[in-house]
This record gives sequence, C-alpha cells and structure tokens, in this order.
Amino acid sequence: MADIIIVDDHPMLRKGLAQLFELEPEFHLVAELGNSKDALPAALKLDPDLILLDLNMPEQDGLTTLLQLRNNGITCRIIVFTVSDDQADIQRAIQNGADGYLLKDLDPEELVLAIKDCISGTQVLSPNIKEIARRAMRQRVAGTNTELESLTERERDVLKLIAEGQSNKVIGANLSIAEGTVKVHVKRVLSKLNLRSRVEAAIYAHDHINEL
Repeated sequence: MADIIIVDDHPMLRKGLAQLFELEPEFHLVAELGNSKDALPAALKLDPDLILLDLNMPEQDGLTTLLQLRNNGITCRIIVFTVSDDQADIQRAIQNGADGYLLKDLDPEELVLAIKDCISGTQVLSPNIKEIARRAMRQRVAGTNTELESLTERERDVLKLIAEGQSNKVIGANLSIAEGTVKVHVKRVLSKLNLRSRVEAAIYAHDHINEL
C-alpha cells in the first residue's frame, strides 16, 4: 500500500481524488493539503511514497514547493498534476525533480494507472508533453557534475535497484537491510550524484551501466 499526499488548493478536486483513491486498495491517502507551504512539514512527518502536487497555488507555487521538497531531502515520487501545458513549466518541473507531469484532463482510470506506474519507478507524462519532458530530463541529467567514484559499494547496489524501478521496501529485502537504511542510502546517492529524483537516478544508472 502506497502512502499518498495531495497538495492542491481546490477543495472539490481534493475531495474527488480522495474518493477515487478510496476505491484503490493499493493507495492510502495520508494527507490532503490546500496550502503548498504545508507540503514540506507534512512530507517530513508522514514520509509518503508519493506526492501529487498542483502548480498554480496561492502564497507559494508548486515549482517552488517541488524544489523545496527536493532540497530538503524528500526522495519520494512527486507528480506534478496541473492544467498547465506551458513548455517552461514542464521544463522547470522536470529540472526541479518531478518524477512525472500529468495534465488534469486525464480520465480517472488513466490517473490511477499513471500513479501506479510512478510508484513502480516509471516516469509518467501526459501524452502530448512527453517529448518536451524527456528532453528536459536528459538535459538535466547530462548537465550534472557527478562523482560516481564517490559512491560506496552498497550505494552502487542501491542505485542499480533504483534503475530497475524497485521500491525502498523491495530494495531492502534484496539487500537484507532495513527500509529506513535504504532511504538513507537513496538520499546519499542523489546527493553525491547531484540528482533530484529517483527517475533521474535511473536514467543516470542506465547511462553509466558499464561503470557500475
């Protein structure tokens, strides 16, 4: 079961998503927030598996919130869920560490499937923005100053399993270590490689597979 936080300033949308998630035994909604400034404290306290984040919100926009989450060591999956198909928003969201970018015109069934795919380690994108987002992701990973040699053997093992789309729980089981320990390793991997999300880590790992 995946713990999920919704961050959106529209009460009706939050209520609709909550009702939708109640029908999915794999989803557990742990918080629905109307103010993006509450996202970081909630993520630190609740340690969710996924955050569904709107872009256009009062007080603090979603792009700022996304960067704040990543800069404070939040490594869970984060999907931007918005009405904006603006190329600049898409590029900034990916560069700030989003694992996915979905438009709000998705059918409910498509949204549920996309969330499940994201939780399993896949980058999820609305069909008409895929090329823009993937190009931004590649540019972001290629432009990082990485130090692969700084990774320990255990961190390399974790990186390989991230590249396979494994969850922290599965990684822990494979390596015979606690899930909490996996989370520490994931944070260290991202920090050492100057990456902001597990999707970026997976892309990096595939690009450097011969070095791992």
